[in-house]
Amino acid sequence: MTPHWISIHALIAMFVLATALPINMGVIAFVGAFLVGTLVAGMNTKAIMGGFPADLFLTLVGITYLFALAQNNGTIDWLVRLAVRAVRGRIAAIPWIMFLIAALLTSVGAVSPAAVAIIAPIALGFAARYGISPLLMGLMVVHGAQGGGFSPISIYGGITNKIVAKAGLPLDETATMLASLGVNLSVALLLFLMFGGMKLLRQRADAIGAMAPVRRVAHGQGGAQVHGDAEGGSFGEERRTAAPDTASLMDAPAADPAAEGSRLYRMATVAGLIALAVLTLFFKQDIGFVSITIGLLLTLMAPHLQKRALGQVSWPEIMLIVGVSTYVGVMDKMGTIDF
Repeated sequence: MTPHWISIHALIAMFVLATALPINMGVIAFVGAFLVGTLVAGMNTKAIMGGFPADLFLTLVGITYLFALAQNNGTIDWLVRLAVRAVRGRIAAIPWIMFLIAALLTSVGAVSPAAVAIIAPIALGFAARYGISPLLMGLMVVHGAQGGGFSPISIYGGITNKIVAKAGLPLDETATMLASLGVNLSVALLLFLMFGGMKLLRQRADAIGAMAPVRRVAHGQGGAQVHGDAEGGSFGEERRTAAPDTASLMDAPAADPAAEGSRLYRMATVAGLIALAVLTLFFKQDIGFVSITIGLLLTLMAPHLQKRALGQVSWPEIMLIVGVSTYVGVMDKMGTIDF
């Protein structure tokens, strides 16, 4: 069997093993890169590590860390409350507000499952209060998260654009982003019409104030999951570090005005997210370094939030992506990709 076929069969075995057992495929891929690289391709460690995507690793860590800070300091909850108040009693606009907020979060770096896990309990609380279909509200959140997921500074968009550019294929980052947003927006409009949207257009609330407390509708495992997303780990870290009575995002009190509930801190976070978009889109700065720099500035304002934010970084996904990328790099140097 030729070295090319050995590397291909090893890749297939990785998928089978990661599917059959609760083991992160990134760990398997790193071991595969080492074994195939040294024993089959005769590569040294330096050559194997040459395939490690350092820029992608920095991007993933930076934007997920920055987003975790924005979640923990109450900025997301604050933005949702402001947006809902802005509709001035137009109940039909609430599902679209949730769509836009979810799209905004993923467009600036939030992982889609994380954005949905944060916004869904809030959205379902509004659905229960104002008689909106919970199915409609949930689907609007999901499609909003997917709609913003391919912006040039998002995780999925960044990965896709780098892979396409590396392959030498035609690339239009704006077209990719708008295509994803357009498809999900069209589906959301169809769902809105199917699940009572026209009825909501005829309804109006006198005022939209503070809603009743909403308990979190989903909890992760006590520790980080072996594979899959990092929600279990982040929820576990949140339970260990948050105040005892912070049962939901909507009714969580601001324990420390300087860190948790400060209007100045929230405005600084929003300014940081805007700066991230401007510096990366218009000044072509590296999104990984920019996001970590902004995250550090926010952390200096509230140092005690760092531990919780680091626990919410999507380490399993990062391990998966960089591990598989490293193995693919070994296959590329072996000539298997061209084979």
